[in-house]
Amino acid sequence: MARKEQEVFTIGDREVVLSNPSKVLFPAAGFTKLDLVRYYLAVAPGALRGSGGRPNVLVRYPNGIDGEFFYQKRAPASRPDWIEVVQLKFPSGRTAEEIVPREAATLVWMANLACLELHPHPVRAEDLDHPDELRVDLDPVPGVPWSQVRDVANEVDATLRDLGLVGWPKTSGSRGLHVYVRIEQRWTFPEVRRAALAFAREVERRVPALATSKWWKEERHGVFLDYNQNAKDRTIAGAYSVRPRPDARVSAPLTWDEVTACDPADFTLKTMPARFAAVGDVHSAMDGTAYSIDALLELSARHERERLGDAPWPPHYVKQAGEPARVQPSRRRQPSRPLIEVARAQMKADALEQLEAWKTRHPEVAKRLEPADVLVDAMRGRHATWTRIRINLQHVPEALRPASE
Repeated sequence: MARKEQEVFTIGDREVVLSNPSKVLFPAAGFTKLDLVRYYLAVAPGALRGSGGRPNVLVRYPNGIDGEFFYQKRAPASRPDWIEVVQLKFPSGRTAEEIVPREAATLVWMANLACLELHPHPVRAEDLDHPDELRVDLDPVPGVPWSQVRDVANEVDATLRDLGLVGWPKTSGSRGLHVYVRIEQRWTFPEVRRAALAFAREVERRVPALATSKWWKEERHGVFLDYNQNAKDRTIAGAYSVRPRPDARVSAPLTWDEVTACDPADFTLKTMPARFAAVGDVHSAMDGTAYSIDALLELSARHERERLGDAPWPPHYVKQAGEPARVQPSRRRQPSRPLIEVARAQMKADALEQLEAWKTRHPEVAKRLEPADVLVDAMRGRHATWTRIRINLQHVPEALRPASE
């Protein structure tokens, strides 16, 4: 029997076997599993600063970015004894042992599992109940240019400074931008989430034409500040994480001066190692100061006094005290938006093919749609996501509006 291709890496006193190093994970760019390992070794100090010492969800792409991927919360049973894990309890009541990377060898071991992305929780393994970072996630709706994301990011920076806080920006590795605020570990997840909601509403108040805190996609415009990324069991791509984009884009830590001038496409698996070697980790001082969120909680209390209470939680969370009705605007007795569903599939590419077929059947409708009218939802199941596509017919005359298929 032919021997399986492999390569052995010695990192400190650890030895990690890389299987199938020539397996292509990014077909368009040609990057292999070996390229992925070399990348994480090159940026390991920064990647561990962002995701190390925290439980991480494994997001695996065993057949590359064009194949199926899946979320693996539970650490594989067959793992080296030096791989650290910690047990988390989720809102569903289930528990799982998740990987806690603390050294470069663990990053290599994760890459061997075709884990392209680093998905850390906002807590340290030593205290799973009190987050040490508040996350501001800027998520542009379709059609919003990067220049608008930058404008909202600059308003985020100004708002944080007005509240006595310091934010650390990074590209998401996709179309958006993340800002981290290191906070003292003395607040619970619900409290940190309420602080994030208050902050999102404050930014929306300052630049209402550019940003929104509205949870339902059909009500959003501009750049959405996703406050729910601060709910327990939510993770986002960590600093230096590779993303499943054709160009192997990565989540790049930035200085605030760079936010104004950069393009997210500048930072890839190919280009980031040279940047890291030249300037190091521009977030190296992030852990130096932890801030209080008392000012944000006071703002949240003021919102409540003004009858602006809680906002919707993600759908898989139990109904929360004080949460408004968790009913999509399009499904209410008097819908605020005319939405129809046109596609659903396990793979996003298949759903997008269904969308194009629908547009072919309804050309008069399709030409009236704006980019933000096409709502592509990643519906998260227990182990993987599936894709649903809905159309907002708000720009289509009633006489031309087709029924949901």
